[in-house]
Amino acid sequence: MARLIGIFLISITGLAACAETVAHQPDARILVIGDSMMAWHGVSGRAVPDVIEDELGEPVINRATTAARMIYKLPISGAAGLNIAKQYRAGAWDWVVVNGGGNDLWLGCGCHQCDRKLDKLISADGTTGAIPDLLLNLRESGAQVAFSGYLRSPGRSSPIEACADEGNTLEARVAKLADETAGIYFVSMADLVPEDDLSFHALDRIHPSIKGSRAIGKRLAAVIQGNRTKP
Repeated sequence: MARLIGIFLISITGLAACAETVAHQPDARILVIGDSMMAWHGVSGRAVPDVIEDELGEPVINRATTAARMIYKLPISGAAGLNIAKQYRAGAWDWVVVNGGGNDLWLGCGCHQCDRKLDKLISADGTTGAIPDLLLNLRESGAQVAFSGYLRSPGRSSPIEACADEGNTLEARVAKLADETAGIYFVSMADLVPEDDLSFHALDRIHPSIKGSRAIGKRLAAVIQGNRTKP
């Protein structure tokens, strides 16, 4: 029961975080959708999308929501942001930055016996599943797409330590899709966190610290800056 209450509270917080509208920055050409890795530190203006905005010197719309999933079937809370695909709003986007899948594994199957969930997220060949459906639809809209990998566990009492194998498999499949699809880029964060270095994570050892968010944002901004010409 306590765990369910905790998840509920996280979800409510996340819905509040998904507040930035397209009308808020009508000239923005970069949209960010995803989960708490992108939403963390948003209240203080130091989330990953804020870093991208600072690095590129242009507005970025952040619609990422804490506890959001790639596969989420409840209609009302899904439309409010807990379904990552439904965070998207149509616009003249040059880039859409995406992350997700971690909550599907961690909350959806507890990082154990996740083979079926992995296949629903993205098949072994990278062609089918919720993630390819979203990324290919975004690409068809004309935007280039950057899919961000997750920070790795610092290796010291992290609740996500058990998810390492599943996370690696998920990201390898997304990387395969990106390698085979022009205009989709997989941006790995696997090497950002040195072993036993807690400085990239918040106190919960799940979400990024301000330092971690800045490192993620700078890496994503560099990919966008280096691929400005549409393929």
